[in-house]
Amino acid sequence: MRKISPPMSSARRNAEALLNQSKKREASFKWEQEREYEAMLSKTARLRELRLAKEAADKEAAASTPVLRPKARHQIKK
Repeated sequence: MRKISPPMSSARRNAEALLNQSKKREASFKWEQEREYEAMLSKTARLRELRLAKEAADKEAAASTPVLRPKARHQIKK
């Protein structure tokens, strides 16, 4: 058989409504924090990839550029 629950008092209904609102705000806040954290991680990873690519390109450019040595202006004559 099914038990019939007594009707809730208005004070309890109000308290539960406030609790539910608080829980919803907290869940929303946590979701927003998680979303911002994931966006920061994504941005950091993208910037790291760009930096590493630039460093590799700079290293390759430095390796392929010949080193120019200055010519001696005065030669010693014997």
